[in-house]
Amino acid sequence: MGIAANELSRHVIRPTLIYLGRHCASAEALLLGVAASQSSLGQALHDRRGHGLYRIGQTRHQMLWDHYLARDPELASLVRGLASQHAFLGGPHLELTVNLRYATAIAWMLIEQQAMPLPVADDLLGLARIWRQTFHPQGRLRDFTQAWNCWVNPGLIAAS
Repeated sequence: MGIAANELSRHVIRPTLIYLGRHCASAEALLLGVAASQSSLGQALHDRRGHGLYRIGQTRHQMLWDHYLARDPELASLVRGLASQHAFLGGPHLELTVNLRYATAIAWMLIEQQAMPLPVADDLLGLARIWRQTFHPQGRLRDFTQAWNCWVNPGLIAAS
């Protein structure tokens, strides 16, 4: 059983983006779409492609810290502040599965690292292009839009 799109948005994605100082409707929509495309909003939290809602692999997680966050100590501290104090030291990659806000911050940092301009929130093909470039280079744009229509749209309509 996954997470309802409106709950994920309201209680995880939006507060995390606000905390990071990066909130906008497009960022929120993109992260919802990524979670829908990567894990069907948490239907399965671990497979060979990676950990958690966003399916982030250990190597990408480590490289993000070593090559992106290490260059900005204030941002790194902000992101690290979302991780569990003791669990992160013993198993940092496990945080991607068990800590939704931390995983969301890392997913956003992977997107931000690409330095692509964000489309408007309802431009599904534009969001899909960023998803494909950042998370699933072999993915098809329709994979993203189908996941959106299956997992996100019904949840947002039900919340209205």
